[in-house]
Amino acid sequence: MPHILIVEDETIIRSALRRLLERNQYQVSEAGSVQEAQERYSIPTFDLIVSDLRLPGAPGTELIKLGEGTPVLIMTSYASLRSAVDSMKMGAVDYIAKPFDHDEMLQAVARILRDRQEAKSAPAPAAASNSRAGNAEKVVDNANGEIGIIGSCAAMQELYSKIRKVAPTDSNVLVQGESGTGKELVARALHNLSKRAKAPLISVNCAAIPETLIESELFGHEKGAFTGASAGRAGLVEAADGGTLFLDEIGELPLEAQARLLRVLQEGEIRRVGSVQSQKVDVRLIAATHRDLKTLAKTGQFREDLYYRLHVIALKLPALRERGSDVIEIAQSFLVRQYTRMGREPLHFAHDAEQAIRHYPWPGNVRELENAIERAVILCEGAEISADLLGIDIELDDLDDEDFGLPTVAGQSSGNSHEPTEDLSLEDYFQHFVLEHQDHMTETELARKLGISRKCLWERRQRLGIPRRKSGVTSGP
Repeated sequence: MPHILIVEDETIIRSALRRLLERNQYQVSEAGSVQEAQERYSIPTFDLIVSDLRLPGAPGTELIKLGEGTPVLIMTSYASLRSAVDSMKMGAVDYIAKPFDHDEMLQAVARILRDRQEAKSAPAPAAASNSRAGNAEKVVDNANGEIGIIGSCAAMQELYSKIRKVAPTDSNVLVQGESGTGKELVARALHNLSKRAKAPLISVNCAAIPETLIESELFGHEKGAFTGASAGRAGLVEAADGGTLFLDEIGELPLEAQARLLRVLQEGEIRRVGSVQSQKVDVRLIAATHRDLKTLAKTGQFREDLYYRLHVIALKLPALRERGSDVIEIAQSFLVRQYTRMGREPLHFAHDAEQAIRHYPWPGNVRELENAIERAVILCEGAEISADLLGIDIELDDLDDEDFGLPTVAGQSSGNSHEPTEDLSLEDYFQHFVLEHQDHMTETELARKLGISRKCLWERRQRLGIPRRKSGVTSGP
């Protein structure tokens, strides 16, 4: 069980964080200051330190040195976010803004501990340093490696190929995909496989920072630039100098900030808020969005010139419902990770759980799947996870043993006028498939291909208004 040290002077926050981590099967110790932590514990023995930045006495960044390699996650308020960037330069592994979301904290902790474990078990760097191409292959072949991308469907294979080509360049990249598909994982892969891998990767969620602060957070400010600016501060773009800046949900960026960002891309320089001086920066930009930036640009909600600057390389992350059998591979990976983290004996999915995972459309994508697996592991009392523990809304009564087989069936109708598109819902897919094949398949064959019973096929025909056509094919009694 991973052992985590919390260093936080506010008792309420410290206690709440301790309860959160203990509920998720972590061993937790706590202290109210760096001095108290030194007196009570051997700091290097912890697996992770979660510390407030501002503490009585020494700041939380002192734990970076005292931990002797133990990763330190810094907690900070928005008002001191720039100080957190400074702490990352000093060696903090990441920072998280207060007040933090519980899921966000748990994801950060799990990711840091996973990276630490993988770093311990990784081979010596000498062999790997000779070939970026060798590292790039890990994106495809090493599903649980440092890249963290799982899946082998055709769409993901195409994505991996593009990552291998794009990563070594300095081109700007726009990652598109629905919420929860893992756009930040693509950004990390691009950074880790680039020549900037040893420099910082600064991740910013544009939707999470208040609009009144976004410009000073990104570009910094001079002393006196606005009320409360008692000292000059570097911004996040400056902190990413020499490395990679990842702007998640860039569609939420205000137009004024977009103009400043465009200057960074065009001129390679920034100007802090309240300053008349510009300074050069060397930053590779990776942006991500679930919105249609082209449409936003046409309606004046996003700068068209910035859109074309970002759209040098566009990578599309498919939704989980479009990835076929990848969903089971990802679910199995999450299952192993969760029961291992919680110190449980190995668990497995019951047949109905596998059916539910395959057939459910997962509107929240990989993030929703991960949360469902975590919930199931927590609630499971035996060695088998049943469908009801997943907490998803799906009827399993009419499902046969066979899968829907979406990739195979869709491939059979390739080039046909009724070929389903990647954006179809399962209901749309059902309608397309039936219309495409009912003239040369019996009802039994149709039902078997769709992975449902004949009774269910008949009921869906009635509900969707798809009458059985009279043809030469007989379906039997």
